[in-house]
Amino acid sequence: MDCFTHPIKCKLLLELYSAGKATAKQLAEIYNDIPQATLYRYLKRMTNDGILKVVEENQIRGTVEKTYAVAIDLESSGQELIGENAGDAYMQMFMQYVFGFIKRFQEYCKKPDIDIPKDQSGFSLAPIYATNEELASAIDEYAKIIQPLYKNRPTADRKSRTIGLIISPPENHNK
Repeated sequence: MDCFTHPIKCKLLLELYSAGKATAKQLAEIYNDIPQATLYRYLKRMTNDGILKVVEENQIRGTVEKTYAVAIDLESSGQELIGENAGDAYMQMFMQYVFGFIKRFQEYCKKPDIDIPKDQSGFSLAPIYATNEELASAIDEYAKIIQPLYKNRPTADRKSRTIGLIISPPENHNK
């Protein structure tokens, strides 16, 4: 779960998921805002944690170049959340998700020169009534809007941001 809440690990994970596989050199070219030592440290940690796997090793001028790929099933249906511990596991996942946002907001708010309107940071709640079908349709539309942004690469005018979507469990009342 740390990979989903850590900005650098999340970038690397999403890139490897999209590309299928990549070397550290290729990742460094794409994400030139990540220091090389940090990139290698996170690739090693994510491999040791079983998030990534080495799918190729090539000898290049006295060193071994590794090619990485995602080792976990990112398209899991959530079946592991069914059973007697489902509520506990789901709550743990949600807390990690929320704490990831809290950490980012905390770091941002500590900066002396924040400009909330200029930085376009914010949050809101939008209580809705929807059938399961209406909600599924809205989520599909949201995905269509956000999906193209995943392919953007860092540039001088692009800032790294995190957008989250939380859908609460349904409330038990009939109105």
